[in-house]
Amino acid sequence: MLAIVCLKYSLDLQLKILAIYSTFEETYFVICILPYPNGFQIIGPVNVIFFILIYTTLLNIAIFQGIVLGTIILKSPLFKSKANTYLALAIFTLSILLMNLVFEIVDMYSVVPYLRFIDNIEWAFIFPVFIFLFIVNQVQHPVSKLKTIRWLFLPFLLSALLNILYDLDDVAGLYTIPSSFNSEIEILFDIHFYMFVTFIVGILVCTYTFIKFSRSVQERRWIKLLWLFVFLILFPGVILIFVYQFLDYDVSFYLKIIALFAAFLIHWTSFYGIYKYRLAKDKEGINELLKGRGQTFDINVLKERKAKGKTNIDNTGVLTIDNPYFKELEELCKSNKIYRDSSLNRDRVAKNLGISTGYLSQIINEITGKNFTTYINNYRVEAVKEMILDSDFESYSLLSIGLESGFPSKSTFYKAFKKATGMTPNSYRKAH
Repeated sequence: MLAIVCLKYSLDLQLKILAIYSTFEETYFVICILPYPNGFQIIGPVNVIFFILIYTTLLNIAIFQGIVLGTIILKSPLFKSKANTYLALAIFTLSILLMNLVFEIVDMYSVVPYLRFIDNIEWAFIFPVFIFLFIVNQVQHPVSKLKTIRWLFLPFLLSALLNILYDLDDVAGLYTIPSSFNSEIEILFDIHFYMFVTFIVGILVCTYTFIKFSRSVQERRWIKLLWLFVFLILFPGVILIFVYQFLDYDVSFYLKIIALFAAFLIHWTSFYGIYKYRLAKDKEGINELLKGRGQTFDINVLKERKAKGKTNIDNTGVLTIDNPYFKELEELCKSNKIYRDSSLNRDRVAKNLGISTGYLSQIINEITGKNFTTYINNYRVEAVKEMILDSDFESYSLLSIGLESGFPSKSTFYKAFKKATGMTPNSYRKAH
């Protein structure tokens, strides 16, 4: 909490004195603000204030980032799945936890006491449940279909009920709990504490055991990374709460720092992981469809030509569509779909044709009026257009279609497509 408890202003000296109290240091200190030609200068121990302002700003950024990311995951067709819905709910829950920290720092609970109802609910009970449900659905484990899995929400519901009933007395003042029940209330909160510790540790361990059921190595890696960051929030929190409970040592500062940086890491890992995983799954599906139609690509189809070395330019004939090397290049693109190789470059093609890179560029430029990159990208654009018009590919994202057509990146794909068609891929799909 940061509270201004005294403000004095002297007209004679034009001196402002602020007496400030911070729960980060649990001390009062005085700051003097002196007038200068270009404004005021702060004199005094401002390190604590600066730290609090920076920390609060980072918290607000993390909250906003979580809300935006969660909304994108829920609303975007690219991420639409039951697993990702649980991930979005986990991110929203994390934002609520961080929001409670901000309310505490700015002393919002003194201004709006009813916000205590939100703060006193143990959101940490439900956060790991959403992570667990995300993972078991993501790896498509049969346990995700069990109705009994709903019992995982019971600790959160019991905790919420206990805290709400208590806050109706302590915060809202709707009734008064008789003092004769104080011992029973203390026992309930002790049970609540040990239930919290046991449940958090148990569900963290249980969640980790399901990661191995992922069929993809890439997916398994990023899920493990996500689990690790969740672990870094919850498990140290449990340890520090034990320290506070039994050693009476204030650990709130350490919990806040852990929560903040782990939140940024979870946001980044969540978006990066589901984005990359979805693209990989889409590309795999597109590739299977194309294979089923016999549309495979192989840059090494003329590999045996390497032994011949580079051909003398004088023996290649005129630079027209009848040029034998241009015919072979066209065959490589039309029949072998070499443009679908995102690592394709002029050197590799020239080597396979047995000619120099300079001569390859000359052939393409003289016959088509394009450079090598534009020539290859035009084939890729045509492949994208065919897939957009084909209903079998309508469930796949445009980016995955572009990448599977051979474009090395999103920016290259969008730029080449618009250059060739005058429209963005999105506009082209909507128009057709």
